Amino acid sequence: MDSDTLVLDQQTLNDLNIFTSTSADKSIFEFCNLTSSDGGADALYRRMGRPWSSAKRIHHTQAAIDYIVQRRESFARIPTAYALDRTHAYLSEVMPVITHRNVIEFTFSAFSLRANHDRYYYKIITGVQITNRLIRKAKALIAQSSLAAPAGEIAEYIAEIQEILNRPNFRRLKDDDVGGWFWTILRLDQVFRLDEKSAIKRLLSLVYEVDALVAMADVTTQNDFILPTLEEGSLIISAEGLVHPFVPAAVANSVALDQNKRVVFLTGPNMAGKTTYLRAIATALYLAHLGMGVPATRFKFTPAQHLFSAISLSDDLHNGVSYFRAEALRAKAVAQAIADGNRVVALLDEPFKGTNVKDALDASLAILQRFASKEDCLFLFSSHLIELSDGLTNTQQIACRYFAADESEGKLRFDYRLRNGVSNQRLGMRVLREEGVFDLLDTPSKDNNHNG
Repeated sequence: MDSDTLVLDQQTLNDLNIFTSTSADKSIFEFCNLTSSDGGADALYRRMGRPWSSAKRIHHTQAAIDYIVQRRESFARIPTAYALDRTHAYLSEVMPVITHRNVIEFTFSAFSLRANHDRYYYKIITGVQITNRLIRKAKALIAQSSLAAPAGEIAEYIAEIQEILNRPNFRRLKDDDVGGWFWTILRLDQVFRLDEKSAIKRLLSLVYEVDALVAMADVTTQNDFILPTLEEGSLIISAEGLVHPFVPAAVANSVALDQNKRVVFLTGPNMAGKTTYLRAIATALYLAHLGMGVPATRFKFTPAQHLFSAISLSDDLHNGVSYFRAEALRAKAVAQAIADGNRVVALLDEPFKGTNVKDALDASLAILQRFASKEDCLFLFSSHLIELSDGLTNTQQIACRYFAADESEGKLRFDYRLRNGVSNQRLGMRVLREEGVFDLLDTPSKDNNHNG
């Protein structure tokens, strides 16, 4: 993988629903896919599979997105999906093409094609017309005075589009060429599918990239996302007003991770918001590495090289991997990336549930203490094992945070607000009582015997 690319393994992609959706939510890709063409969607998909780890690259994309946001109406003139996709189909279809340069031979072949391959002829006419339209649309797009002095990636794409359109064969194109005699059409077909085929394909790919960037800009503006601030130096993540984009009426929280507090130890009862908080951080960080906006009121970070999550692990019975073994292998993957000298951000949601409490306590404490010693890495570690806090009091690099439940008025209520400290709430027995589990078990069983 490119050294400028943030590494996300399949587990992390699945945890964050980057490309896979759940019954409740669509994927992050589906959320971001506001492209107008199939090729633009493909370009966006490739981008989302390789977020940047380079501040220079991220800045480059951010500048392009900001440029588009400021001039969105101008980008409404991007060639239509119809023109793009039909041109791609025309260039891809296997059809006869007249290659003769001699006028007599060309004319003879043209008449022969029209007489003997009628269906190809009319496909060629349509393809030439639509490709000519694409080229004219591309010229109109970049000719707008509002798109002067483009920034970031857009500057590169517009410059290359301009270079392609300045080729003599394209400069000579006239609007009435596609309404001429059939040999005029076939001459253009020769230009489009033979002489300039690679140039047109490149033009398509450039417009698809612009389409993808426009979609990223639209997601940013339509959801009131903000473009993050990039920091230099050691890894940090600092945010205010952070939410997960899929949570309706979400309660916003803050994040503060740096080298003085490089580990967050997160506690709180079930349903209080721990997992959603971890997903919100990881999702925002992922979007930030793409160079697009994030769901927060303020967000600054230093680019990482690896992003790990362990939120929805499962065993693998087919390969003989138990749940605890899967947890151990996940911890090993994080450890290996750190040992290889990478800048790692790792989020572990209640690890070591697959073993007994004593083992879980020992393993968690050992991992947390070692995390705290790793420079230029950041960690979030959620747990129900509040006893761990006793062993963390002397570790300055660990910040304890928690979510709480309001137990008043006979019902559990959650405000989903992050607090400083460690939760001391134990609600398991209460939840079981509220659900009537004990009442059911204490009730004598109904007589299910049948008289013979």
